[in-house]
Amino acid sequence: MYVRLLGTAAGGGFPQWNCNCDNCRSVRAGRQGAVARTQSCVALSGDGRRWLLLNASPDIARQIEAFPPLLPPADAPRGTGISGVLVTNADLDHTLGLLLLREGGALTVYAPPAVRSALTRGLRLHDVLSCYGGVQWREPSYGLSPLYLADGTPCGLLYEAFELPGKPPRYLEGADTPIPAEAPIQAEGQCVGYRFVDASTGGRLLFMPDVAAFNAGAQAQLRQCDALLLDGTFWSENEMHSAGVGDTPAARMGHLPVGGPEGSLALIASLDIRHKIYVHINNTNPMLLAGSPERAQVEAAGCVIGYDGMELTL
Repeated sequence: MYVRLLGTAAGGGFPQWNCNCDNCRSVRAGRQGAVARTQSCVALSGDGRRWLLLNASPDIARQIEAFPPLLPPADAPRGTGISGVLVTNADLDHTLGLLLLREGGALTVYAPPAVRSALTRGLRLHDVLSCYGGVQWREPSYGLSPLYLADGTPCGLLYEAFELPGKPPRYLEGADTPIPAEAPIQAEGQCVGYRFVDASTGGRLLFMPDVAAFNAGAQAQLRQCDALLLDGTFWSENEMHSAGVGDTPAARMGHLPVGGPEGSLALIASLDIRHKIYVHINNTNPMLLAGSPERAQVEAAGCVIGYDGMELTL
């Protein structure tokens, strides 16, 4: 199994175009230890030739140009190594890239029913793509099954989706309708994680870029993987407020913070997983900066801050 991190930042990228927080200023100033990142997206392959995207970020065009296996074959006028997309939820930073892939013919997209409904009703994605190459929706399997490419052939990987606590995307909530503080985060079918297994090597990958909480299903999955790509959006619950860029707590945005006694780092530090990698990291998260105390905590726990271009073979 071949894994390429195309992008590792949360929505807006790093630096975010309209943000002047300390982290973003550090990148723009070229300070050591502050590295720019595109928005979260992963390329996955069973043979190194035909690739599936895990989410499709708004930066997908730049990410394709930076990874030659996704480009057209040298002897063809057009083409791509991309043979499908698996989405975890309907958030804009995970799905706007689908619109940018419209020139490539019929697009195969694996999405849970609630996610497909959100994209169809909220973004009219199906209607828009139907004016170009079209979209072929596939509902993901919730039991370990062969993963098929766009042409119906198996890619050599097994996969399964599993539900995670989540919420509808903001564009379905209504811009003028605030979310009550007591509203539950759990929203059935709005967010999934994926587990992949290489049928020949036995390598196991767990992909969870959006985690509001570790439910029983997620905890069970954590005990059976060799590599974990995990939500690293925020370090602390009130990070946006502390950075002076917003007031919404991490929990209300559907993300479990990394730091603190109840954070994800404390939960995964003791797990026997060969590669524990944080992805989907918000521009305000202090662990983005090499040399920060937060980065030191992550590394002391045997975990890694993912970076654009990082590759794994499982």
